[in-house]
Amino acid sequence: MICSRTRGHPSDFTVPLMLPSKSDMTPELLLRAKRRLLQMHYESGVGHIGGNLSSLDILMTLYHEILRPEDAFVLSKGHSAGALYVTLWSAGALCEEDLKCFHKDGTRLSGHPPVRGIPEILFATGSLGHGLGLAAGLALARKLKREPGRVFCLMSDGEWNEGSNWEALIFLKHHRLDNLTLIVDLNELQGMGRTRDIADIAPLGDKFRAFGLHTVEVDGHNCASLAAALRRGEADPMAIVASTTKGHGVSFMEGNFEWHYLPIREEQYRQAILELSTECAKNSAVPS
Repeated sequence: MICSRTRGHPSDFTVPLMLPSKSDMTPELLLRAKRRLLQMHYESGVGHIGGNLSSLDILMTLYHEILRPEDAFVLSKGHSAGALYVTLWSAGALCEEDLKCFHKDGTRLSGHPPVRGIPEILFATGSLGHGLGLAAGLALARKLKREPGRVFCLMSDGEWNEGSNWEALIFLKHHRLDNLTLIVDLNELQGMGRTRDIADIAPLGDKFRAFGLHTVEVDGHNCASLAAALRRGEADPMAIVASTTKGHGVSFMEGNFEWHYLPIREEQYRQAILELSTECAKNSAVPS
């Protein structure tokens, strides 16, 4: 069973997002999303939790603070589909029954974003290195058709090992796509280890600047800083390099590349939920 609306035609890229009419981002909402993400992965027995936790703050900020109905979003790092599904759930675009079907036979909530069935998801992604090219195509089409709205693309840092991304940079700068913002979830880890040990791309921000992109580097878990960076309008295409922690918020996952793949066991799940709740309570405490 899928509760979300379905797209009338696969080529329709103008389906409006189901978004709050005003910002409703609160620490309580973010905690609910993180707990629901862990629950969804635990109940389905699916891994990729580390990269989902590193990107969830970015996605929640985008959907609850930034995106307007005329905007478009592309999740290039498709293995963080779980974080996107939970974010859409938090915004009312998916329901509880949808999340219970995550990664099950016949589901629309597959391990990577589906090609159809969820209007807010425009492309099936996760073959890494292709999302930015898709986003650039959307941005150019809007320019040519003089349509409003911005295009946002969330990527991983390891994804920049793919040559197609550098081709997309040439393309988007050449066409002056100032309606495009790319965001890098810079958690410094990928499937087989540290990004710098596999194919060193640091400092990534300097490379974007060399291509002529307006580049901002922020703490990817500071929602206020993220929102401030994402609201900026520039005369050039924009890159936001968001420094994050893989497995953010769960002590035994943080900075541990194995959580790119590992599913979570029951005792680990209980510990993770407890840690998130304790941290939220600590952050919510009012000094006397």
